[in-house]
Amino acid sequence: MNATELLANSLSPDAHTREDATQKLETASRENFPAYMAMLSTELVNEASPTHIRNAAGLALKNTLSAREIARQTEYINRWLALDEATKSKVKQDALMALASPTGKIGTVAAQVVSAIASVELPNGQWMDVIGLLLGFVSDPSNISLRVATLQAIGFICESLQDKPEILSMRSNEILTAVIHGARKEEPSQEVQFAAIHALLNSLEFVRENFDREGERNYIMQVVCEATQNPNPDVQVGAFECLVKIMSLYYDKMGYYMERALFGLTVMGMKHSEEKIALQAIEFWSTVCELETDLAWEASEANEYGELPENESKYFAKVALPEIVPVLLDLLTHQDEDDDEDDWTVAKAAATCVGLLATAVQDTIVPAVIPFIEANIRHSDWHLREAAVITFGEILDGPDPNVLSPLVNQALPILIDMMNDPNAQVKDTVAWTLGRICDLLVQTIQPDVHLHPLITALVNGLNDNPRIAGNCCWALINLADQLGYTEGGDEAFANPSPLSPYYEGVIQALLRATETATSEGENRTAAYEAINSWIAHATADTIPVVQQTAVAILMRMEQLLGMQNQIVGVDDRNNWNDLMSNFCTVITCVVQKLDDGIQPLADRIMTLTLQLINAASKTSTLVEDAFFIVGALARALGQGFSPYISAFLPLLYPALKAHEDTALCTVAVSIIGDIVTALGDQTAQYCNAFVGVLLENLQSDVLNRNVKISILSCFGDLAVAIGPAFEPYLNATTAVLRQAGSVQPNPLDIDLIEYVGLLREGILEAYTGIITAFRDTPQVDALLPHVPAMLELVQRCLVDSERTENTIKLAMGVVGDLAAAFPNGQIKQYLLADWLANELRMKGRMSPETKKQVRYARENVKRATA
Repeated sequence: MNATELLANSLSPDAHTREDATQKLETASRENFPAYMAMLSTELVNEASPTHIRNAAGLALKNTLSAREIARQTEYINRWLALDEATKSKVKQDALMALASPTGKIGTVAAQVVSAIASVELPNGQWMDVIGLLLGFVSDPSNISLRVATLQAIGFICESLQDKPEILSMRSNEILTAVIHGARKEEPSQEVQFAAIHALLNSLEFVRENFDREGERNYIMQVVCEATQNPNPDVQVGAFECLVKIMSLYYDKMGYYMERALFGLTVMGMKHSEEKIALQAIEFWSTVCELETDLAWEASEANEYGELPENESKYFAKVALPEIVPVLLDLLTHQDEDDDEDDWTVAKAAATCVGLLATAVQDTIVPAVIPFIEANIRHSDWHLREAAVITFGEILDGPDPNVLSPLVNQALPILIDMMNDPNAQVKDTVAWTLGRICDLLVQTIQPDVHLHPLITALVNGLNDNPRIAGNCCWALINLADQLGYTEGGDEAFANPSPLSPYYEGVIQALLRATETATSEGENRTAAYEAINSWIAHATADTIPVVQQTAVAILMRMEQLLGMQNQIVGVDDRNNWNDLMSNFCTVITCVVQKLDDGIQPLADRIMTLTLQLINAASKTSTLVEDAFFIVGALARALGQGFSPYISAFLPLLYPALKAHEDTALCTVAVSIIGDIVTALGDQTAQYCNAFVGVLLENLQSDVLNRNVKISILSCFGDLAVAIGPAFEPYLNATTAVLRQAGSVQPNPLDIDLIEYVGLLREGILEAYTGIITAFRDTPQVDALLPHVPAMLELVQRCLVDSERTENTIKLAMGVVGDLAAAFPNGQIKQYLLADWLANELRMKGRMSPETKKQVRYARENVKRATA
């Protein structure tokens, strides 16, 4: 079968034909990669071949060079670079020739192929003349198709090399000249203008130097601003996209242009009848607001330390407020009753922009929007009612709560009443706004005035359509989180909270809501999350409700486990898994709340959890959920957990050895920490097995490196649990810790720098646990041979310019603990080292906790070296 037939069959509507052809193409690429590439490029450039076949060839070529997964991408790069020069040359030549195809679709796919090759070869110092070749094509006025495809290729290359700007910076002047030339209003072809404006969008990262030069900047801005008025809507959208990106990259240089053009152009753009143009113009102002909010935060941070901020806000949003607010408020009324929840509409974009505006300009937004809200909140037209409510909801984050409180007080009864609005969209927005009030301004809710009608309205809303029910769950979560009991000691727990009278009614209503026919997926999970919030914030007087809830959920778990044999198909299995996952989170929450009061239910919980672990399929996350219950139970019961150990450990070890399942392995390691902390010195009998499996995991090449950080700190938990009985494991453990501590990051690899920082913190936590285990015991001298390695890591951490405050705190903790463990001068020579003396005099910005730790280290070192 020839290439044309194979490619045609790979697009066949018949599944068998399609799969067979795809299989044969994959076999061809594996068995003879050079011939496969030559075959595809020949097909791509063949003008006699049908368009859909050539397009398939182009996509197949591109897909041999680019992949989403990093490992596969690396494999593809190496495979291409290893190709013989003759084949590479042919593929490149054919792709460049195909750019000139009179068929636009082929030009575009050829541009993707050229870009895919360039993004592999340029970083490796190859095909360095490709940009020059493309720029030559762009300047050929006789071939419109070639100019369009070439500009697309330049844009794609710029996009693919965004994170390597140095590669294209040498050619940035020529690239900019070419794309700006194509984007000018004088360009006769709108297709060329469109391709050029998109190439400009992708090249904006590389032209920083051009933006620094006023003359060039003026010309770029003139071309982009003129393009916003182009008769072609697609060119206009591209131009506004450019303005959004220019604002985010070059905010500090935009003052002159805002005044002269951008205010007017963007306000006109927001009013445009073409939705995609209006959306980009709104996005421009959303970007301005986000930037100015960040700048305000930077300014307040600098002010706190008596410094000047690096960048200053130009307050564009505040200046433009009178111009843009009326337009945004009008756009809010352009809702459609049939809007899909996932569709990004002008009304939704305007609402988001109002919220960002409120955060950026703060109190200034209030007088600008209140007349609109007051005039429309009771309007007969639902569009205006909903717009008024969403405006009110959006301005709750930003202005001073003292400014908003009287307005919320006035609005709350109206909003609660509007939960009975005849229009579902209005009700949905009202429920969301009530959720915002519960989250951001809970102090405005007067328990004796508002709480009963508010909770009644939210509970009734649980029976409404899924969107309204979801927002009611969210509002109930916020209410519990903000108004319920928070950790404030026994006294706070002992006193009823304002929510106490409603506990039983709300949790019962939420439990009913999880069983209704409309409650599926996300909504059901939201109801269970609300139950969890109310349980977490329960006070002593509502503990019976928590206990009742636990019993109800355990009954549901038993029923669901009994239905295992009735599961038919993937949907049933997914539904079963989701439900069981929700039950697990509630039980975990109950255990955390009741603490040792969970004892009467412990046998039943543990029995069901072990059944669930055995029933869960290996591909589901249910085992992790079940493990969370076990961890919580171990922490709650302490040594009372010991009867369950022998039944649980055979299920724990396979999870610890599931190296390819990062999440499960992480949870399994954390469970060891929970168990050893619970059992204390009873852990000694299991320690051999625990240390063995943890050391084995550290040797694994498959296990995710972040799990290894958890393992290192787990050694500290083990040591603390069994005290000096840890001595048989001391040498092996400290050898592993010393080896891990010697890892040095590549200063250019940000991910590796972050990983090494976390790795060191894990080792410091382990050292802290090990020192604690031996300190104040006769076996403390067992630590002496390991003191130099411990302090060597401390030094490495403290001299690192990338160190975090948490690293400083942990490192100083280790120094203080070592000095306290050897107060009689045994390690005096190490503690008197110059580097340590310098670090102990550390000054600068630090949290009170870190300062306290530095002081602790300083005082103990002083005593130990006296």
